[in-house]
Amino acid sequence: MINITINGINVSAPDGSTIMEAAAYNQIQIPSLCHLENIHSIGSCRICVVEVDGAKNLQASCITKVREGMNIKTNSARVKKARKVLYELLLSDHNHDCLSCKRNTTCELQELGKLLGVEESRFEGERSSDSVDASVSITRDLSKCILCRRCVTVCNEIQGTGILNAQNRGFSTTIGPGMDLPIGSVNCSFCGQCTVVCPVGALKETSSINKVWEALHNPNKRVVVQVAPAIRVAIGEEFGLPAGTRCTGKLANALSQLGFDDIFDTNWAADLTIIEEGTELLNRITNAATGKESILPMITSCSPGWIKYIEHTFPEQLPHLSTCKSPHTMLGAVVKSYYANRLGINPEDMFVVSVMPCTAKKTEIARSDMMNDGLPNVDAVLTCRELGDMIKEAGIDFANLTDRDFDAPLGMSTGAADIFGLTGGVMEAALRTVYELITGRELPFENLHVTPIVGLDKIKEATIKIENPLPDYSLFDGVEVKIAVTSGLKNAKVLLDQIVAGKSPYHFIEIMGCPGGCITGGGQPRSTDPDIRMKRMKALYNEDESKTLRKSHENPYIISFYKEFLGEPNGHTAHELLHTTYVNRGKYNEYTEETFELEVPYKKKQQAKEKTYSFAASGDKNATAIMREAPEQIRILNLEAENKKLKSELEDTLETVDILKRVIADYTKKWQGENSPGGSKKK
Repeated sequence: MINITINGINVSAPDGSTIMEAAAYNQIQIPSLCHLENIHSIGSCRICVVEVDGAKNLQASCITKVREGMNIKTNSARVKKARKVLYELLLSDHNHDCLSCKRNTTCELQELGKLLGVEESRFEGERSSDSVDASVSITRDLSKCILCRRCVTVCNEIQGTGILNAQNRGFSTTIGPGMDLPIGSVNCSFCGQCTVVCPVGALKETSSINKVWEALHNPNKRVVVQVAPAIRVAIGEEFGLPAGTRCTGKLANALSQLGFDDIFDTNWAADLTIIEEGTELLNRITNAATGKESILPMITSCSPGWIKYIEHTFPEQLPHLSTCKSPHTMLGAVVKSYYANRLGINPEDMFVVSVMPCTAKKTEIARSDMMNDGLPNVDAVLTCRELGDMIKEAGIDFANLTDRDFDAPLGMSTGAADIFGLTGGVMEAALRTVYELITGRELPFENLHVTPIVGLDKIKEATIKIENPLPDYSLFDGVEVKIAVTSGLKNAKVLLDQIVAGKSPYHFIEIMGCPGGCITGGGQPRSTDPDIRMKRMKALYNEDESKTLRKSHENPYIISFYKEFLGEPNGHTAHELLHTTYVNRGKYNEYTEETFELEVPYKKKQQAKEKTYSFAASGDKNATAIMREAPEQIRILNLEAENKKLKSELEDTLETVDILKRVIADYTKKWQGENSPGGSKKK
């Protein structure tokens, strides 16, 4: 501990802490905007400036370390004046359509203005880019970007994808993909972590709310909704409930009041996924043990952000992926086949909505491999935040709702499915079933939790030894099954690099695209609570432990579904309906017909003439059709953008060369004059 003075009060603070941390340690709050604890501290916004004795200039408190005897003023007249000016300068280059902005009342810039007492900006002038880039999953509105670079840090340092970076310089600076390419045309995973950390409305999910309302109001559609496990421990935060509050029953009731015809639980399909994925794993390990061709380790395929990442970055390793669809697309496929037939309804009249914690799910449902009989498995994806908006719009008092159950038969699930929403959960659920199928005994861990893979560590691993298996699995006796679990794409790369190098020791790997798993997906409620992940994780484990049935193979509805419809796990019908294939996408989607691109209005400056990148035939309003009909156009766009950049760089280089030539010529002329007869010779 060191001794410092803050606002005239002698206090102590941990050695090595920043001024902001030292102030917080002593219950003194310093306003900030760009700062994110343990994630982003570069002092770019300067809102957190403080006055330090002996320093000529004000210091950014988020990056300045305290030292013994330091005298700090966090609220002096000089500090307050500087913060207001800094805020006004930010506001002068910001879109003021607050009333129509999705972040109205939840905007950190808006809240900061209230805190600083700024009602308007005194500065007027030209504004920077007001480009709008709308992909299927994520919309970028550069007119609202404040250049805080939170998204850049998350994209580069946390996820390691490097899609978002500062482009150009000075007043022309923008945040986005290189060469000013639309985000839908590059190798973005659409994980949506950038939308979670953005303090304003510059990055958000592309809304599906209107599409869902239209379906609900269409008397010719039977609208089916399903809910991912992570939603039930996060949706309450949208209505002021404490983080981690389990709202399963309230959630089902709210969906019923919104007018959905069937309220199903994606957890049912998570149990189904375990049967299919577990069988696939057993087949691969058995083949390996008997000398047959087998590709190990097998890697989970539930996370669409992770899937798109590997398709771009490690396409040669795609055979390691499980062929299982993600649970919500499995359920969509079942609804439009088995369930539609059971009701006697034309599958074309079924409209399936998935409520997901993930923005990448919006892109996933647009894939051509997520279709059966020409129909998409899922028609629309709502994020948790979007569902919260719909419930509020409908005037539903969510916090005071009574509980109701999900609908049968596709709403019944086990505890194993609940933990799909967190890192390590898919692996644990699979092991609960696979180990018991092989040995006839429960997994030998307290309360069925595989302790080594529980928690939020970056990479977790465990070894499970098979002893005294059932006769049908005697060849596994003494085998040590090695597993690994990770979340976040930067960590995924570590495990993939091992596979590429031929040094992976594992049989089975779970990878989730978002750090911590679905509990902190890109579509979840934004939170400043540093313990948010732990609270949501604990809530899901509690949900699991509250169930009587906690292993997927014990779900009676899954058992009857195989007997009645599917037949054998991994059988012909199951593969047709529940399994998928993958695509080598290349760096800029150049190897696929799906560019995941919408019409993009693009303007460099407010005064500039609007240019529209359209990838649709004239009059085509179908986004999916747009995406599939124009692979060549997006390639052309990529090339044009790259050529434009190269031309600009060449022009800059030639201009520099011309300047140097003139300087050299002037110097040579001057030197010759000074050294000519009669000239003053230079010494």
